[in-house]
Amino acid sequence: MEATIEVRGLRKSFGPALALDGMTFTVAPGQVTGFIGPNGAGKSTTMRVILGLDAPDEGTALVGGRRYASLRHPLRHVGSLLDAGALQPSRTARNHLLWLAHSQGLDAARADAVIEQAGLGNVARRRAGGFSLGMRQRLGIAAALLGRPAGADDGRAVQTAWTPRASSGCAASCGRWPRPAGPCWCPAT
Repeated sequence: MEATIEVRGLRKSFGPALALDGMTFTVAPGQVTGFIGPNGAGKSTTMRVILGLDAPDEGTALVGGRRYASLRHPLRHVGSLLDAGALQPSRTARNHLLWLAHSQGLDAARADAVIEQAGLGNVARRRAGGFSLGMRQRLGIAAALLGRPAGADDGRAVQTAWTPRASSGCAASCGRWPRPAGPCWCPAT
């Protein structure tokens, strides 16, 4: 299934701190999306709401027209990397990916494929707890690619979705100033 991510009118507060203020955007199938902005701009909160880890105060976040939690094999629709440290440190990189693959109805061959794709072939049998931050990030990217979410293997353009208070320095890199109210599209180079 090719899934569109649709975020409409997301609002989320943590006590008096407003994290999301009407966030709205759409990500078409096959687009890799990154959120940029300063600390506190709502990047992680947006992703957590899309992935059903936080509930919005208002608005919706849908994947293929459905809540993420209702998807039978969600990694086949959306891959994400929230925290490179979210792993069992005593597991090897391969075993980390194998249990994720199993949970999604995928086989060991798919885990081995993303190990190579992420450049982890020579460390696949090492315990992930001893990895540097960069290697943990590679493992997280491998996990995000595991279910082959639409377009993950084909190198299409990257969409950079702006959070409400994203830094203006990043807008200049997209060649747009002033920063647009919605997503800023930056082709992959």
